[in-house]
Amino acid sequence: MNIIIVEDEKPAAGKLEKMINSYDPEIEITGIFRSVAKTVEFLNNTDSFPDLMFMDIQLTDGLSFEIIERTKVRTPIIFVTAYNDYAIRAFKTNSIDYLVKPFSYDDFCQSMEKMQTLKENFSTKSMDFENLSRALSKLNKSFKTRFMIKVGEHIKSVKAENIALFFAEGRTVYLLTNKQNKYIVDFKLEDLEACLDPTMFFRVNRSFIFNINAIKDVIVYSNSRLKIIPNIEFEKEIIVSRDKVSSLKIWLDGAA
Repeated sequence: MNIIIVEDEKPAAGKLEKMINSYDPEIEITGIFRSVAKTVEFLNNTDSFPDLMFMDIQLTDGLSFEIIERTKVRTPIIFVTAYNDYAIRAFKTNSIDYLVKPFSYDDFCQSMEKMQTLKENFSTKSMDFENLSRALSKLNKSFKTRFMIKVGEHIKSVKAENIALFFAEGRTVYLLTNKQNKYIVDFKLEDLEACLDPTMFFRVNRSFIFNINAIKDVIVYSNSRLKIIPNIEFEKEIIVSRDKVSSLKIWLDGAA
């Protein structure tokens, strides 16, 4: 296995290097980079990507998310940072884990074991990015099971399993329960994707996230598109985005 480290603090990079060598002396550390610019330059000029990258998030010249945006890197990433503010954004990338400094050797080993599990159970060469992200999400197993909503002067809790769908109207996001009660939630759909169980919920287009138990039927629509019929009354037509059709079929089949 080949690994690169992106870390602007020399002591932190050295500590991580020692952990890697202790975990498996045969792992080759092919580079240690201390900036966004140097990492981007390396990744855009290499003939072979590393098997895994450890990335600090806040570097001297910016956030390491810029590396992902400025390269074609598809390598799994373990983020290491002193801050936990970027967790949701990290898990939207091809992230395996998110280690908050100071982390122990046991924490490091657990992250490496996640990497090994992925290698054993998934063929990343044949898996598109969205399905890889879902596989990583299942490994992390940190899903939101309840949502707090406000009804007048009252605050209630709604279980995720009782939510039929989430949908956006403008900048407002609503949840609709199986009993057709509609409530505003203080989340963006992008954030909901990161915290919902991907075996239960799927984002079918820019405006809708569906609970699999709320789907009554899926109909073939024009130009190989799909139309979802919910098992509750809903006035809007729900068409699956073209780029989501293949992933939805895999999800419905229980393989996502």
